[in-house]
Amino acid sequence: MAITIGLVEDHSEFRKSLEYLISSFSDYNVAWSYASVEEALENYVETDVILLDINLPGLSGIDAIPLFKKKCPTQKIIMLTILEDDNHIMEAIRNGADGYILKKSSPNKILEAIQQVHNGEAALTPMVARQVMAFLKPAPAQTASPSLLTLREREILTLIAQGMTNEVIAETLFISVQTVRNHIKNIYDKLQVHSRAQVVVKAFRDKLI
Repeated sequence: MAITIGLVEDHSEFRKSLEYLISSFSDYNVAWSYASVEEALENYVETDVILLDINLPGLSGIDAIPLFKKKCPTQKIIMLTILEDDNHIMEAIRNGADGYILKKSSPNKILEAIQQVHNGEAALTPMVARQVMAFLKPAPAQTASPSLLTLREREILTLIAQGMTNEVIAETLFISVQTVRNHIKNIYDKLQVHSRAQVVVKAFRDKLI
């Protein structure tokens, strides 16, 4: 079944080129495409992945993340940007973004990012997570203790931070994929996060792994 994509990009030429690129492959389908967050929210239909520009007229892409997540908590969102700005990465992750790619990325990289996020892979490598950590200012009251998680949950958290998919984690630990999903849901609830990107950053920041 094709991965459905939503696009929010104000530059019409780039938006159309993305539409053409994605639609050129049978494994992907552009469900909708808008020039602003306001228009996208008004006509929102859940998709597998949203490609969301950061700098938009009206509401910014970063501010729009929680609004899309409110409509659908499981909605996957990849941020599109011209520059790899640490502050933008930080804000996007804190707001719940699942991925972050540059507009100048090759077509293959863009499709690869869509596939990775759709598969539930970690949007950040451990190296990038450590870089982002430097910009996060953890509040002592919100710092998670390793004892908050069970041994199995810490084990799964470590594998998530290594970029493993749910399927690979299940094979590694000799458990079912559904059991992995249940553990991840518990991890998210305990750490009060909503995406793999957020959980990787919090794991390193609070020394949970």
